[in-house]
Amino acid sequence: MTRSLRESDPHNPTRRDPALRETLHRRLLDAPFDPAMLDRPELRARLARMLREEAPLLAAATADVVLDELVDDVGGLGPLEPLLGDASITEIMVNGADRVFVERAGRIERVACEIDAATIVRVVERVIAPLGLRLDRASPMVDARLPDGSRLHAVLPPLAPDGPCLSIRRFGAGAVPLTAFGLEPEAGAFFDAMVRAGWNLVVSGATSSGKTTCCNALARAIDPSERIVTIEETAELRLDQPHVVRLEARPANAEGTGAVSVRDLVRSALRMRPDRIVVGEVRGGEALDMLQACNTGHDGSLSTVHANSPDDALARLETLALCTDVPLPLAAVRRQLMSAIDAIVQVRRGRDGRRVIVAVAELGLGRGARTHRLLTRVDDRLAACAAPSRPARRSEVDITREWLSCAS
Repeated sequence: MTRSLRESDPHNPTRRDPALRETLHRRLLDAPFDPAMLDRPELRARLARMLREEAPLLAAATADVVLDELVDDVGGLGPLEPLLGDASITEIMVNGADRVFVERAGRIERVACEIDAATIVRVVERVIAPLGLRLDRASPMVDARLPDGSRLHAVLPPLAPDGPCLSIRRFGAGAVPLTAFGLEPEAGAFFDAMVRAGWNLVVSGATSSGKTTCCNALARAIDPSERIVTIEETAELRLDQPHVVRLEARPANAEGTGAVSVRDLVRSALRMRPDRIVVGEVRGGEALDMLQACNTGHDGSLSTVHANSPDDALARLETLALCTDVPLPLAAVRRQLMSAIDAIVQVRRGRDGRRVIVAVAELGLGRGARTHRLLTRVDDRLAACAAPSRPARRSEVDITREWLSCAS
């Protein structure tokens, strides 16, 4: 029985006798050890001894239920802990007291889970306290990362008038291959060729369309001998290569100091002798630094951006590159963009929850169209449109031949 169902069960002993839980919590606070320093088995063993002292006649099955709840409350995320333990759940969304939704296989559904506003705040504080962050009326929004890499975002009233809101986006432990995005083997070989050829690629898509997952799948084609530096606001990429340096941005602490932005990390990465740079997502002025890195010998770099089409992705990158303290004219930014980026991979999530690659667009080198499609999705498969005109940045790969094998 899951925690959420146990708490809604009227025969649950802690629901009928909340004083028992409060007593155990109070004893734990007075205990001569720090519960945060104990692993779950040791914490459970010590709580079991306290429970036997407080309720020696409690049935074994009932004691197990009480202990599960207490361990979740003290060492985990309380009522949300069973949801985190469900591998089929990719996102947990708490829209205020007792309103919990999850995403499974791309579909959102409501689940039975009793959690009040105070517990939501307590869960968030337990996560952010070791990180030096705060969540209160003076700072009512926070971003953080759980130990397993999941991304947490919380908002408090008055910004959330219906009560504190919490979102946890989870990331699978195993790498997702490109075939999971609806690619035929021939198309998958062309994607590998683009990466091996040193093309600088941007993965574009809407929120939750699978941009980071697709970027991670593309990066698997990078030669293991190359040095890769990944830069992310929240570390999500999981590359298998042996020579990977992972950098993660840091928000300001409770005193408002100590922030390290993605842009700072991009600049730092250039001093770390990378063969390739992977920027998890560009959202601001780091777009300009990313373009400069692509133009200074770091061929085969990857990044992602929020946009609904390849042309929209270009426009957004231009806008983000202008959001810096460097007063560059738009024409200069456009020239740098067209020189730095070779192609845009567009991903989309369908109404059925499936995430697919819907197009690959090459950036035009001439004065004509800014992009032209190399591949586009037709009848549930990627169909060839036009041969690439950009050369491979690494001469050992014949990008046109790889495209022809995909088009045949």
